[in-house]
Amino acid sequence: MEIINTIGRRKTSVARVYVKPGNGHIIVNERELKDYFPSEILQTTVKQALTLVKLEGSYDVNVSVEGGGTKGQAEAIRLGIARALVTINNENRPALRKEGLMTRDSRMVERKKPGRRKARRKFQFSKR
Repeated sequence: MEIINTIGRRKTSVARVYVKPGNGHIIVNERELKDYFPSEILQTTVKQALTLVKLEGSYDVNVSVEGGGTKGQAEAIRLGIARALVTINNENRPALRKEGLMTRDSRMVERKKPGRRKARRKFQFSKR
């Protein structure tokens, strides 16, 4: 079987995910998952799609991710892995869709507007 290539995005993070049959190694930017994401919560987020379809030790995942923060990167990787699992076996789609892993979270930071302090916050009004 060849290598499956998918893309996952979240906020400003873009993850290119390469999945091939193996024994469960996850490499992120040429580093082990535990080294790249020291937080247990983010490691769980990355593995969520594999755990859900019970394929945690079946595939090697190699990821190149850039942009955004750690949480955005972890969720971008999760989307890329979920898309790859659907490409491998279309029967995984209903389970992944039910958990919301197949939907791209399109929420982005709203830009700052001119004449305001932040995106929506206005300057403090002074009566005198």
